[in-house]
Amino acid sequence: MGFIQPHTNDYRRASWALFISGFVTFATLYTTQPLLPLFAKEFHISAAAASLTLSISTGVLAFSLLAAASLSDGLGRKKLMVISMSATSILGLLTAFSPTFSALLAMRGLLGVFLAGVPAIAMTYVGEEFDPKGLGRMMGLYISGTSIGGMSGRLLTGLLTDLFGWRQALGIIGILSIILSYLFWIFLPAPRHSVKRHISLKMAFKEYCAVFAHKRLLLLISLGFILMGSFVTLYNYIGFQLMGDPYHLSQTIIGFIFVVYLAGTFSSVYMGKKADSFGSSGTIKVSIALMGGGALMTLFPQLPLKIAGIAVFTFGFFGSHSIASSWVGRAAAEYRAQASSLYLLAYYLGSSLAGSIGGFFWTHFHWLGIIAFITGLLLLSYPVILLAESAHHKEKQA
Repeated sequence: MGFIQPHTNDYRRASWALFISGFVTFATLYTTQPLLPLFAKEFHISAAAASLTLSISTGVLAFSLLAAASLSDGLGRKKLMVISMSATSILGLLTAFSPTFSALLAMRGLLGVFLAGVPAIAMTYVGEEFDPKGLGRMMGLYISGTSIGGMSGRLLTGLLTDLFGWRQALGIIGILSIILSYLFWIFLPAPRHSVKRHISLKMAFKEYCAVFAHKRLLLLISLGFILMGSFVTLYNYIGFQLMGDPYHLSQTIIGFIFVVYLAGTFSSVYMGKKADSFGSSGTIKVSIALMGGGALMTLFPQLPLKIAGIAVFTFGFFGSHSIASSWVGRAAAEYRAQASSLYLLAYYLGSSLAGSIGGFFWTHFHWLGIIAFITGLLLLSYPVILLAESAHHKEKQA
C-alpha cells in the first residue's frame, strides 16, 4: 500500500486527527503550569514544590515512553493512541477532585503514564504512513497541534480559574478532551505500514541497544533535553514574575499571554518546510538562535518587550522541536519507534529536571538567573549539532 498523499480524504482526516492528538495531550499536560503561583499560595509550598505538578507528569511520561513504543508494536499504533487519549482525558477530569496537594501529585503522576501513548506513537505514525518528501511539513502540523493545545490549556485554565476556580477549570478541560478523543478515534485512518508483532523484553532491549550504538542518533536525541528543558523553565517561572512586582497581573491576563503559542503553531510548520528545502542542520541552528534572542529580550522590564521576547522564544522552540523530531525519524531507519521514544524521553526529562532545577535559579537569582540557566542550556546545542554533522559525514564515508 502507498503512503498517504496530500489532497486526499485520508490526508485530511489524518491531519485533523494528528492535530487533535497533539491538542488534547498538551492541553491536559500543561493545565497546571499557569496555576503554579496559585498552588504555592493555597498549599503553602515553594515555587519549586509547586512546579512538581508539571515535573512529576513529564518525568513519569518520559520513562513510560520506552514501554509505549514496544506496546504499539504489539497492540497497534491507532489502538494504543486511542486508549492513551481516552485515559488521559478521564484522568484530567478526575484531577479536579484532588483533595490535597499530595493527591494532586499522585493523580498527575498517573496521568504521565497514560500520556505516553500519544507523543512517541504519533511521531512514528507520521514517519511510517506519510510520503517521506513531506515528512517535515506533516510533523510540523502535528507539533502545531501540540502548540495550540499547550496554549489553549494554559489560556483556558487561567480564564476559567478566575471565573470559577481551578478545580472547575480542570474539570471543564477534561470534558472537552473526552469529546475530542472520540473525534480522534473517528478521524485517524488505520495504519497501513506498521506490522503487529509480539515484542519480548529481550527483543525490546536489543532494539534499544541498536539505537544506543548509533552515535549521530544519540546526539540528535539529546537535543530534546536541551530544547524542552529551556522551554519549560521559562514558562514555569514567568508566571511568578508577572504576578509579582511591578506587574501584579491576574490569572486571566497571564493566561492570555500564552496566545504567543500561536507563533509556535506557525513556526513548527514553516520551519519544518524550510528544513525539507534547506537541510535540518542549518535551519535548526537558526531556530535555536531565535530561542536565545527571545530569552534575552525578556530581561527588558517593559511588559510589551517581555511578551515579544516570549513570542520569539516560542517561535524558535517549536521550529527547533519540529526539525529535531523529523531529523531523528529520518536517521533512525527501522528503529523509528524506539528512537522517537528515546528522543521524547530526553525531551520530557528536560522538562522534568530542568523545569524543577529552574526553581533554584528563581529562588536565588530571580529572572536573571532563569535566563542565565536557559542560555547555558541553549549554548550546549551547537557543539551537539556539529558533532552530529561530523558523525554523519563519517557514516557516509564508511
